[in-house]
Amino acid sequence: MPTHESAQQPTTELDARYSSALNPRPGAAGADATEWAEAQRRLTQAEIFWVSTVRPDGRLHVTPVIAAWHDGVLYFSTGPDEQKAKNIAHDDHCALTTGGNSLTEGLDLIVEGRARAVRDPALVEQVITAYETKYGAHITAPEGTFHGIGDAFRKGDVLVFAVAPDTAYGFGRDDGAFTHTRWSF
Repeated sequence: MPTHESAQQPTTELDARYSSALNPRPGAAGADATEWAEAQRRLTQAEIFWVSTVRPDGRLHVTPVIAAWHDGVLYFSTGPDEQKAKNIAHDDHCALTTGGNSLTEGLDLIVEGRARAVRDPALVEQVITAYETKYGAHITAPEGTFHGIGDAFRKGDVLVFAVAPDTAYGFGRDDGAFTHTRWSF
């Protein structure tokens, strides 16, 4: 799977309609687009993501997952009989969302793309390493919440998906200064 870090950087655009740039508040002068490097840093650090998929009947399905950002791609997993796996088999478009729930601070991120199954054993090992590096004892320790996930990835007991961003969005809040950034790939 091609990576996005080695490819051309995305086009970054501030949408002033939904940013303090259009509706300035005290202390919000100069609101600007969030740099892609900052978004990647936050994607790397985020522990929980919400994956949104579409059921065959058109209804949405949203569920939390752990995920790892590696080489410009977001990786997550699911059991083959879980609803998100069934949805992706029907329509591979999805979105992964992370952020906070504060009104005045934080950066919410949304990565939209297509969920592609990861089957290459070398890439699976890289994804396992990314998960272990990020989540540590949750995966590596026998008492960890997700212990054994690496072996489940290797055996194919769990499906691993890669989502390279087609479009990503950042909704920033900094003490009343709001930004809406779009990254197009």
